[in-house]
Formats: sequence, structure tokens, C-alpha cells
Amino acid sequence: MFFFRKKIKHKKLLVLVSVVFLVGGYLYYFKAQNPSRNNLNTKSIQQDGTQKGDFEKISQNLNIPWEVAFLPNGEILATERPGALVSIKSGKRIEIAGVKHFGEAGLLGMSLSPNFQTNNFIYLYLASDTSSGVKNRVERYRLIGDSLSDRRVMIDGINGSIFHDGGRIAFGPDNYLYITTGDAQNPNSAQDKNSLSGKILRINEDGSIPSDNPFGNAVYSYGHRNPQGLAWDDKGQLWATEHGRSGIQSGLDELNLIEKGKNYGWPVIQGDEKRDGMVTPIVNSGASTTWAPAGVVFYQGSIFFGGLRGEALYEYKINEKKLVTHLKNEYGRIRAVVLGPDNYLYITTSNTDGRGSASENDDKLIRINPKALN
Repeated sequence: MFFFRKKIKHKKLLVLVSVVFLVGGYLYYFKAQNPSRNNLNTKSIQQDGTQKGDFEKISQNLNIPWEVAFLPNGEILATERPGALVSIKSGKRIEIAGVKHFGEAGLLGMSLSPNFQTNNFIYLYLASDTSSGVKNRVERYRLIGDSLSDRRVMIDGINGSIFHDGGRIAFGPDNYLYITTGDAQNPNSAQDKNSLSGKILRINEDGSIPSDNPFGNAVYSYGHRNPQGLAWDDKGQLWATEHGRSGIQSGLDELNLIEKGKNYGWPVIQGDEKRDGMVTPIVNSGASTTWAPAGVVFYQGSIFFGGLRGEALYEYKINEKKLVTHLKNEYGRIRAVVLGPDNYLYITTSNTDGRGSASENDDKLIRINPKALN
């Protein structure tokens, strides 16, 4: 009788051990086949943000972050599309009054004055309800500590829409403020030089129009569909990313080299098409691939830009005329791409914008050593 009971116990133990091994093996296989973006361990990220690794999570639980800027005191700011300006280190959120958040519109671009250390001016691009519908505009504030004051509208009347709102703003090496605007779902407006839609605009720091603008208004270049990135290379040349067609016929996203007064073709030409008086992009995604390109930055001979639908960080090597894809499907949708004062790349994910697959603690700000991408 004792032997019989002992045999049963041994059988139970054997079954239990087998189950443990089976479950453990299944979980190991599942994890290997489905690595979690939340762990961010594919490139050995420093999880606690205290070590300066090649891939480091700086912040998490951001609400559709759109742009990132660095203050002289080391603070990092981010705009959140629903309407808040966030201090990354302190975690304080400043709500921006009047923001209309719907679809792709909301609080988007941000840029610091070239003279920020003396004037504390910060510029924001946002959508707002008006008596003539949703409009985008650029506002200027004075930022002291965590407080905004002295609000002033720099330019307004930019048509807004649920889609195609542009929204990137940046000061160039000439100290002018450049502004990307989308066609607000009215493609023909991109060809109208008297419309602010579907353009790259250029204004003075005080909101006035530069005397050498090509058309006597704020328009610097035209024929754009939905440009969302601005960057200057070491020769002072302006580069811009632009979303191509969408819907069933997606693809034909663009990286353009921008020149004053030039027509970039939308909606007349797309992709590699050519027409007299219109500029064909330096490189495009082709008809079967979609980048949905967003923030862009120049670094050591390359143009780096984020891909939303492409879920990757792209690098266009200028001299080699070669496009390289990094971090494909590792972090999800990538929106902002900026170069920090430490010469590291800082990217934001955009997985909580309704179009992505959000992991736990999304969205994130991630710091990347560009040398680790090679």
C-alpha cells in the first residue's frame, strides 16, 4: 500500500514537472516571436533613464507628443497634440488655451527664438476654432520657469482640417521662422500662391514678412501636400519631408530639397513625375511603400527622419544618394526626430494617436546614439 501511494506521488511530480517545462517553453517561444516594444530591450536601452546608454528611454506616458525642444538650462520640452506643453524633467504640464484637437490637428510644432537666452520667446503652432471654421496659427509666448505669458499671434488664417495640417516650425540659420502647412484636404490650394495652405511659409521673428519673400506674402515655397519636417544641412540647404497620397493609393512620400519660390508639384505631379516649373523630390517612397514621414534632422552628412506608418527611422545619405532604414517596427510610429545638445538623436513615438498599436507606458521619448545605428 505504501509503495502504491509513493508511485502515485512520483507520477504526479513527473506530470507537474512536465507541465512546468511545457509552459515555460511556450512562454519563451512566444516572447521570442513577439518581443515587447515596451521593454525596449532590442538595443539594450537603459530602462531607468539614469545611465547614458546607446538607446535610452528618457520619458514615458506622454499624450501624443509632437515636437521636442531643449532649453539652455538642460530642460527638455515636448508639445502634446491635445494641447499641453510638457517639461520632461519636472513632469509639469502647461495647458495651452484655445487648442482645437481633432484628427491630425491640435498643438503641433514648437521652436525657441534664436535669442531665447535674452528674450525667453517660445513659438507654438496650433489649431483653434474661429468664426470661419478651424484655423491653424503660430503664437509666441514668453517662457519663464513653468509659466507662459505675453501671448502674441505671429501668423493666423491657415486653414485647418481633420487631416493635412502640416505643423512643423523651425528657425533657420538666417534667423527667419519657417512654417509647414498642409493643404487641409483642398489639394488645389497648394498651387494658389495667395493661399497659406500647402506651403512652406517664412516670417520674421516678430511675425512680419521678410522683404525678400518671393511673392510679397508669407509664402516661401508651394505645391506641398502635407509637409511635416524641416532641417538645414551643413551647407545651409533646407530639407523637408512630405506625406504623399493616402487611402487606397498610398505611398509616394517625399524628401525634398527646398528652394525659395519653387513649386513642388502637388497635386499636379507625384513621385518621379516631372513637369516644367515644378520640382521632383530628391527621393520618394515609391507607389507601394509608405513612410508617412515626420520630424527630420541633419547629422554628419545624413538626413534622418521619422516614419509614422513606416514605423522606422530613415536615413538618407546625401553624398551616396542612399536611403537606409533603422529600427523597423521596434518602437512603433516615430514622430519627432531632433538632435540634442549632446549630439544624440531624440525621437518620440506616436502610438497613442489612434493609428498606432500602443504598448504599456506609450508614448515615449527615446535618446539614441547615432553611431550605434551603423
